[in-house]
Amino acid sequence: MPQRAHHRAAERLLALERGQRAEELVYRQLLGSGRLVIARNWKGGGGELDLVARSGDKLRFIEVRAWSEVDRDSLHSITPTKVARLRRAAEAFLISYAEPFSEACFCLALVRDDVVRWVDHPFDAE
Repeated sequence: MPQRAHHRAAERLLALERGQRAEELVYRQLLGSGRLVIARNWKGGGGELDLVARSGDKLRFIEVRAWSEVDRDSLHSITPTKVARLRRAAEAFLISYAEPFSEACFCLALVRDDVVRWVDHPFDAE
């Protein structure tokens, strides 16, 4: 494998591992705060939901983003195409979800250095 391709493959692997660690951290934080995680890496509607959590009668579709010092703003890494896929996945999830709920919305969990910063309704301006 050429040096440059090997370097890109190693970067992708590190990013994947960082993302998995971030998702596990958010998952544990949700459980620790008393929320019920009802889905992890749920696929449907042409997209994937990292986590779906419930607190009382409220559902939260949680997009987890791990970021490093190199990343300027993880929120901007979520393209309009990605938002559309997330929305389609959420709609498909709601169609399949039989339990009653009063509210459903997106949350973004930005993870850096094992610290989670929560952004509620991150896609409302889209």
